[in-house]
Amino acid sequence: MKINIYYGGRGLIEDPTLDVMSKLTAVLEELRVQVTRYNLYEEKNAISMLPKTLKEADGVILAATVEWMGIGGLMQQFLDACWLYADKDKLGKLYMLPVVTASTYGEREAELTLIKGWELLGGIPCSGLCAYVEDHVEFETNTDYTLLIEKKAEEFYRMIHQKKKMLPTSNAAIKHSVLSNSSIVLTPQESEQLSVYVSDDTYVKKQKEDIEELTQLFKEMMENNNEGEGGQEFIKNLKDNFHPLDDFEASYVIQLPDMKKTLVVEINGKRLKCYYGDKPEADVIAKTTRAVMNKLVQGRITFQGAFMSGELTAKGNFKTLRTFDQVFQFNIL
Repeated sequence: MKINIYYGGRGLIEDPTLDVMSKLTAVLEELRVQVTRYNLYEEKNAISMLPKTLKEADGVILAATVEWMGIGGLMQQFLDACWLYADKDKLGKLYMLPVVTASTYGEREAELTLIKGWELLGGIPCSGLCAYVEDHVEFETNTDYTLLIEKKAEEFYRMIHQKKKMLPTSNAAIKHSVLSNSSIVLTPQESEQLSVYVSDDTYVKKQKEDIEELTQLFKEMMENNNEGEGGQEFIKNLKDNFHPLDDFEASYVIQLPDMKKTLVVEINGKRLKCYYGDKPEADVIAKTTRAVMNKLVQGRITFQGAFMSGELTAKGNFKTLRTFDQVFQFNIL
């Protein structure tokens, strides 16, 4: 039989959880149980890899110390890693003994957190040990307390050895009905490999850099593509919906800052010239966005209407501005 202990405290000498773990270990080793302890404060850079250590275990002891509130960040990280990377089939067969001591209020709440967390992971939680410790020396030397700890170790051993069944809980039902679709669907081998990658800071940093580089590349490609397609569309629509007026001559410059382009429209009687470029002087100089220009060529807004609503700003000859809607009559798309 093999039992793993995962200790989420800081390893301080006065931490009574260390004493409880030592006494549990002594009893279990007398029963010929192989006990392996993992101090999470020593493994904090590789916590995501620890779920693979559950593969050969028959039971686990989750030991936490409440110093001000809750089970502590390291233990929470370990449980998160189990949710993401552990073999769920294996977890479903693992018995868990929660051990919590507190120098402040909240040892029972912390024990309940460990039990609820293990149930949601699919494991089998057992009745645990929790205690408020005011004086760690008195606690460690109290023979009655020692006897209770030793009896709990024996009970835990018997539960695993006899593979005792537990009554169903609502947490298990919630896991199957609500939370089953929220976890990453991976094989145990894929989960283990992913945990290795996640724990490798160099790999994660490189992946983030690659993602940012690809994101920027595709963003530039999309912007260039949209600008090109949008510009050709505007020119084509202007030419297709051109209705010349006799003896009408005018020039329009439409600045499109979000496209980083300027659309130039030159009208000379029945002749129309549209292009992207620079024209310092024009009868009307307007500024708007690609979205407004799209609405304009789709007939959903007029040039003057965009100006009146503030979606388009313009300066120059306002009679020429109003004539734009006579020269270009777009059909509503």
